[in-house]
Amino acid sequence: MTATTFKADLAMLVSVLRMPVWNTLSERADTIRRVLPARPETVTERHAWLRSLTVEQARQAALLERLDALCGHLAGRPAPGYPADDLMPEGALEEAEGYNRQLTALIAAYRNARRTTAG
Repeated sequence: MTATTFKADLAMLVSVLRMPVWNTLSERADTIRRVLPARPETVTERHAWLRSLTVEQARQAALLERLDALCGHLAGRPAPGYPADDLMPEGALEEAEGYNRQLTALIAAYRNARRTTAG
């Protein structure tokens, strides 16, 4: 296979992965939202809210922020710490992996294609 073929495979895998990864991250975020107290909108209220959380709730709130940022990245709003041109950041793959056997297999194929393209 040529480098061009691998790049085409990589682009195809990104297009196939984007929605299932986004759906998985979004479902996880929604599950967390349902168990946490309602998150206020203003900065002052959010600060008080964060201080009122238990350690486990604070951990879940941090994960919720990460999942929301990664969903935004997949939707075209770059997440902090990820290059805007990274269409499928490793963080999103890590958070989506293991929740669906077929999606996990696609993630493995994508990583393999990405390694082959980079190497």
